[in-house]
Amino acid sequence: MVEQQALLRLYRYYVYIMSNLSRTLYAGVTNDLERRVNEHKSGIFDSFTKRYRVNRLVYFQETNDINEAIEAENRIKGISRSKKIALVEEENPSWRDLSAESEPVAAASEKTGILRRSGSE
Repeated sequence: MVEQQALLRLYRYYVYIMSNLSRTLYAGVTNDLERRVNEHKSGIFDSFTKRYRVNRLVYFQETNDINEAIEAENRIKGISRSKKIALVEEENPSWRDLSAESEPVAAASEKTGILRRSGSE
């Protein structure tokens, strides 16, 4: 049981929303949020996020279950733009680029699983 719990902690999946200054939105899922955000920021792929300069991490949640992450991504992609905006603004009302902030602290929001960042409590 303890080994199983330790293994679960090793697997982390993230559902995230990226934006640009005009608030064009992109939702995705990844197992390495830092790498994926850097890919969006650098524009290494010829993609939607490169074309529209979607390079600001404005929302994310973490889970240990890939199926849960994929379901959450599909839910986010399936809701209206106004509901996506409300989701972001609930946790990040000023639309800060969360990737530009300091290291995450251990406490997570019980409601969404979004990791709190230093200075945002």
